Amino acid sequence: MGQVFTRLLLATEHTEFDTGAESVALSMAKRCQLPLATVLPLASNPEYEALAPEIAARAEAQAAVKIANIRASAHEQGVVIDVHVRRGEEPYQEIVDEARDRNTELIILRRRGKRGFLAKLMMGEMVSKVLAHAPCHVLFAPRGAQMWSRCILVAAEPGVQGLRLVSTAAAIAAECGLPLHLVYVATTDAPSAGTDSFVALAKKTTLNSGITLQTQVRHGKAYSEILAAGTAVQADLLVIGSRNDSHVGHAMIGGVAQKIIGLSDNPVLALNLT
Repeated sequence: MGQVFTRLLLATEHTEFDTGAESVALSMAKRCQLPLATVLPLASNPEYEALAPEIAARAEAQAAVKIANIRASAHEQGVVIDVHVRRGEEPYQEIVDEARDRNTELIILRRRGKRGFLAKLMMGEMVSKVLAHAPCHVLFAPRGAQMWSRCILVAAEPGVQGLRLVSTAAAIAAECGLPLHLVYVATTDAPSAGTDSFVALAKKTTLNSGITLQTQVRHGKAYSEILAAGTAVQADLLVIGSRNDSHVGHAMIGGVAQKIIGLSDNPVLALNLT
């Protein structure tokens, strides 16, 4: 991805659910010859651990093994990695604070852990809170995800933020040498001059990027049409906005962005548009 993002942060608990995030993060760092900052958040309750020190000792030993495994994977791929363990009662807060401390541009993390309430529609609770409070863009990777190599789909709608989405997605597509597919889900079947104007502006935005751009207007439920469009063009990276969907930044259940992240079989890049 070249210079679109230069300060990466992998957030992982090094479980089976983190394999996709770790794979994508290492691939991005290797491809762009970037160092990879990594945060391992540990849930910690100092008062409880003081009463039961064996619990803290066990957690430290497990963290040491995880760190060694992560470093070994990075070494195999020739990636320079900096792993930082952060302890706190709220793992998501440690991830967000680490991103702020490092002035991170992109957080890479899993989509969810063990399935829970409404898991088919939502990402995990910790992950949802990261999206709500992250100071930067966030890339969500399902378990087993790989670096994209076929097509990038960007879901955008008319307006300044929509054009910003298209511009960033085009830059990613250009640096990966991939085609870009733009989809806009309209709220009505009636033809719209605003839609035509947006599509024209989007094409103008990507004119000098050297990419192949296809555009499509679909009608129906936004999240299902976006996912269907991604499947139709075999997109293996979806780019969406995270701050313009019914205040999805506050992690509302049922938000379009959350449904896309929760249901997509491929990585989803949620761009912070604030």
